[in-house]
Amino acid sequence: MPDLIAMPQPATDAIPWARIVADVADALIFIDTQGVIRVWNAPCAALFGFGADEALGHSVDLIIPEHLRSAHWHGFEQALARGATRHGAEVRTTRATHKDGRKLYVDMTFSVVKNEDGRVLGSAAMARDVTERYLAERARKAAG
Repeated sequence: MPDLIAMPQPATDAIPWARIVADVADALIFIDTQGVIRVWNAPCAALFGFGADEALGHSVDLIIPEHLRSAHWHGFEQALARGATRHGAEVRTTRATHKDGRKLYVDMTFSVVKNEDGRVLGSAAMARDVTERYLAERARKAAG
């Protein structure tokens, strides 16, 4: 059975894509095939501390902890080669770094973005801060 995808209607029913990206509640990041940030909405700035002017055009390493970068790039390259992420739409809790150096825990979903011809354009991710919840759960487990 083919995937059902909501597609834009003809130009007379133009979808306000820029407003959708700007107004979604979660952080929305798009990186191209080189790992360069091309979309960075206001919730990204709130979550990671970097304004769009500081993030756009820069490597996504900006928010990836240094010790996790090798694993990130390995997974990224595999996903681009496959044309899909290994975990599908599964929400993954991962580490990130705030501009001020704080460690963040974020729930993220990832997807490989392709054009109409199937050529891979990059990767999109939606992120939400779960640092407080994650640390509270870890403390409860440690307390036994």
